[in-house]
Amino acid sequence: MDTQRYKVKAGEKVDLSDWPTQEDNRMEPGQIEQQLKETIEELKTWHIRLHAEEEKGIVVALQAMDAAGKDEAITYLFSNLTAQGLKVTTLGKPTEEELKHDYLWRLHDALPERGQIGILNRSHYEEVIAPRVHDLLEKEPLPDQLIDGEVWNRRYRQINEFERYMVENGFPFVKFFFNLSKEVQTSRLLERMKNPEKNWEFSFSDVEEREHWEDYQEIFGDMLTHTSTDYAPWYILPADDEMYSRLIIARVMVEMLEEINPELPEISGEQRGKLDHYIDKLEKEAK
Repeated sequence: MDTQRYKVKAGEKVDLSDWPTQEDNRMEPGQIEQQLKETIEELKTWHIRLHAEEEKGIVVALQAMDAAGKDEAITYLFSNLTAQGLKVTTLGKPTEEELKHDYLWRLHDALPERGQIGILNRSHYEEVIAPRVHDLLEKEPLPDQLIDGEVWNRRYRQINEFERYMVENGFPFVKFFFNLSKEVQTSRLLERMKNPEKNWEFSFSDVEEREHWEDYQEIFGDMLTHTSTDYAPWYILPADDEMYSRLIIARVMVEMLEEINPELPEISGEQRGKLDHYIDKLEKEAK
């Protein structure tokens, strides 16, 4: 798989209508499942090394319309990893306390430690999406002079600078956008509404937000255009095809970890001698 096909190049203008929601040249379902299984095993091995080395952490941001498959991707892929080396956070509507601070303030508690992969299921990008679609900034306690024609470009710049800061401090950033068609979203929402076992996944706001579909598509395109960088790229997933999208995510994660190339710590010197002593002691006890 060539993951670069799904990567937004820095400076590239994105119109989501130009990006597929379904991969036409996909593999057969059995091939996808087999590759996904093998890639998850690779990811598990690399993640253990990342967690053991404790030098770098990875930040993964997921953004999409409702029912695009973010939650399912997290469950299917990342639940296979070492729990202590994983941190999952969903950033929803800002609380009253969060609104008293700058818009990136609440992100800090969601960030991973060294040795962890931090998953942002919805992320700081919410601050350049929903407030723009619903014109919410004037309802927030912001100085009037900050709400001008440049507010979104200013936030794009600030987000890019924040992500560069994280990368330069040993926390590589990668971002996945689930590009879902309206037709497939309709099908998935109906399944949630009509199946009693899936009612809990449904929110009335999911349907209400569909009324702003075109606004979201335009704003998503603008966001992807201005915030995909060489150091923190976006990948646009053909999200109508859930399994194939998961395979893309898994492959990108493995490629990132291969580049980081974390090593398992080696015991040496005095610690090596102490270890050998206790191995000998326990082996004698076992006889």
